Amino acid sequence: MSITIFSIMVVLLLLGFPMMIPLIVAAFVGFFTLFGGMGQMETMVQQMMAGIRPASLIAVPMFILAADIMTRGQSAGRLIDMVMAFVGHMRGGLAVSTAAACTMFGAVSGSTQATVVAIGSPLRPRMLKAGYKDSFILALIVNSSDIAFLIPPSIGMIIYGVVSNTSISELFIAGVGPGLLILVLFSIYSWIYAVRHKVPTEERATWSERMTTTRRALWPLGFPAIIIGGIYGGIFSPTEAAAACVLYALFLEMVVFRELDFRGLYDTAKSTGLITAVVFILVAVGNAFSWVISFAQIPQEILSGIGIDEMGQIGVLVVISIAFFIGCMFVDPIVVILVLVPIFAPVVDSVGLDPVLVGVIITLQVAIGSATPPFGCDIFTAIAVFKRPYMDVVRGTPPFILILLCISAALIFFPQIALFLRDMAFAK
Repeated sequence: MSITIFSIMVVLLLLGFPMMIPLIVAAFVGFFTLFGGMGQMETMVQQMMAGIRPASLIAVPMFILAADIMTRGQSAGRLIDMVMAFVGHMRGGLAVSTAAACTMFGAVSGSTQATVVAIGSPLRPRMLKAGYKDSFILALIVNSSDIAFLIPPSIGMIIYGVVSNTSISELFIAGVGPGLLILVLFSIYSWIYAVRHKVPTEERATWSERMTTTRRALWPLGFPAIIIGGIYGGIFSPTEAAAACVLYALFLEMVVFRELDFRGLYDTAKSTGLITAVVFILVAVGNAFSWVISFAQIPQEILSGIGIDEMGQIGVLVVISIAFFIGCMFVDPIVVILVLVPIFAPVVDSVGLDPVLVGVIITLQVAIGSATPPFGCDIFTAIAVFKRPYMDVVRGTPPFILILLCISAALIFFPQIALFLRDMAFAK
């Protein structure tokens, strides 16, 4: 049955169907094969409903809505101006500013694709004018958006936490260390690139200008304070923090900045509704598909075939990293998390791995895969936003992918990169 299910999925994907269709068809075929008819179809419906039942998933549309409001408003631009004022004059400062702005917007939106749009659109023209090659600019924007998957609030971490029954609060805080490490290494590479290609520096901002841009950015900087401070100060749960972010975004863009009117709010809500519908359909169908393959013992067949039961913790983490990295090169990250996490969950438990560490590594891998050829979803977001050919977008990615893979290896061998903040925040 496993060969039939996966053959159907591959054929439908090659025919160009969106990912939810192969999942639905494969799940239906699995139910028919297992139960021999329509008699047990209510079980499939129950599994789909169970997938979207967890209350934690309410945070997903909330964070999507907050990010969409900020993308249409002034928040992203003010964050960019503040970062530029402090590091724009350095060699490679504009590239460093881009990576830092992606990090800060990631701490606001939790979405890689929203980060590509919000940060890439205003900064790419400035980097082209400053003398950076477009291949470097596109690769920097696409891969720096990965930081948004690690810095809270991460939509990927929310999905992983729901599927694996892991604390979302612990996942959020554990993603901060790796996210900042990515920023540091991307900044170093940007400096090296600027020196090698003799990219000119920009004029140094005065301290008066720095203070002005900082004051202008104080309102947007309230978002990470709400999310991180609210959750770890015991004021909010992650879901309540998401709702607070929406209210704060509305207050900023409609009352303080007056950038968004009711017509814009309607368009934003409609856009969020469409994205949320796609996400929740994928979650529902992915849960039913995961139940089918688990009931059919397909994961056990696959994992026993590669001998994962005899591997230690490091071996299991390496296999997980490879599986998620390759999966997200071809399929949407949410689908990969929904399908593969239940497969690896028994092995993670049996070898005694910390599910928070596993969640951070998985989140990093799906973020890397999302920006990796041939079919990483962030690549196609950049193609649509910047209207550049496929090869132009992917040409400059290898150095960034190499850096991200090195960080993945570091997390496997030095897990405290992710866990030290978690251990401090949740000391027992």
